[in-house]
Amino acid sequence: MSPELISILVLVVVFVIATTRSVNMGALAFAAAFAVGGLVAGLDADGIFAGFPGDLFVVLVGVTYLFAIARANGTTDWLVHAAVRLVRGRVALIPWVMFALTGALTAIGAVSPAAVAIVAPVALSFAARYGISPLLMGAMVVHGAQAGGFSPISIYGSIVNGIVEREKLPGNEVVLFLASLAANLVIAAVVFVVCGGLKLWAQGAVAESDNAGGGPAQAAGSPAQAGGRAQAAGSPAPAAGDAAPAAGDPAPAAGSRAAGAARVGDGGTPCSSEAESLGEAPGTARLRTHPAPATPTPGPEETRLTPARIATLISLLALVIAVLVLDLDAGLTAITLAVVLSTAWPDDSRKATGEIAWPTVLLICGVLTYVGVLDEMGTITWAGEGVGGIGVPLLAAVLLCYIGALVSAFASSVGIMGALIPLAVPFLERGEIGAIGMVAALAVSATVVDVSPFSTNGALVLAAAPDVDRERFFRQLMVYGGIVVAVVPAAAWLVMVVPSWG
Repeated sequence: MSPELISILVLVVVFVIATTRSVNMGALAFAAAFAVGGLVAGLDADGIFAGFPGDLFVVLVGVTYLFAIARANGTTDWLVHAAVRLVRGRVALIPWVMFALTGALTAIGAVSPAAVAIVAPVALSFAARYGISPLLMGAMVVHGAQAGGFSPISIYGSIVNGIVEREKLPGNEVVLFLASLAANLVIAAVVFVVCGGLKLWAQGAVAESDNAGGGPAQAAGSPAQAGGRAQAAGSPAPAAGDAAPAAGDPAPAAGSRAAGAARVGDGGTPCSSEAESLGEAPGTARLRTHPAPATPTPGPEETRLTPARIATLISLLALVIAVLVLDLDAGLTAITLAVVLSTAWPDDSRKATGEIAWPTVLLICGVLTYVGVLDEMGTITWAGEGVGGIGVPLLAAVLLCYIGALVSAFASSVGIMGALIPLAVPFLERGEIGAIGMVAALAVSATVVDVSPFSTNGALVLAAAPDVDRERFFRQLMVYGGIVVAVVPAAAWLVMVVPSWG
């Protein structure tokens, strides 16, 4: 058996053990990287750690640290309230606002993970407050980032267009951008409908008295309160790190907040919110067109800008400017800003370091380290070359799209595009398949799967979600990511490649 095939089979074993034995997949992946890298590939420790995602580690830690502080001092509650007022209480519009915001950021030059790191914590805090499916909100943020990701001035667009030019292939920057925009817009619309967006729309606007309190009306003793989701006016939302363990960790003890939440296959659907898991219909006791009789008198706490909140808002703005304008590292910048806020307001920030999503950090870094070992071994190149050598161009094209989607779900989207586009050159040069459509299909296939919890964007969404059963949310992202991997490459191939054949 070849070393490349062994490495792929070990990856499958890691998935099976993590799923059936509740072991953190990241820890398993580190062990697999040590075993396969050392025994099969003959790599030393430096070779094994070559794939460790140090930059992603810093981004995950830095961004979750900063937003844990923002939750602790009530800044995210203030932002949620402001968002409701911005859309005049139409909660159903918020996912689309987040889609457009991340799309605009990436279209003007933000790296996709940086845009998601900025928007996801605010978006998911809003989802937690109003009982919106976290999968819906997270998918809208990620697909929004990819929708703008291939504009001619964007990072992704510049890189792919540069590869096309270097390989002397025909290219069209506008077609590439519009293909990604259209694909992600269609996917976002489908997710919005499937995950309860129309029901949110049917609820109408949240009553002004609900907005003023920073949250929707709650009847005394409602299921939402019983589930631990109701927040008193002015109280910070729980941080991402204290809700539940990441996938692969032991199940929470009986009586904990996460213990009552449904798992996938236990009555909750992949799109269901925590409220639905507790037996509520989407929006029940959360979105009302009129205030409930038991609603307390709205307090000013969540609408008041305290010095700590002003400083936190300035820090978030500084993070955006540092990443988009000054081209600074998002993780290092976020950690620096978090340290400044912690020094100025130690009481608000005392528990922030403990609320960093450490299990998620272990999970993602372990899996990506193993993928790095696969790259060092040549497994990825081996698989790509095997497909590229197929004599049927259309079949080779669809297989390359699927390889791009599968590998990108665990690794760098740009990296896999940089590897696959050159592999497609031999049959593209024969003119049997249009290069513009093939490049667009590869670009879409390799980026829409970033909703996977193993990709940078998916990991950021998983880490940023407050007050959720993190194991359940991880499984939701895995299921959704699997559906995207299975469906989108074939659809992109059918729409963008097949019409150019012959």
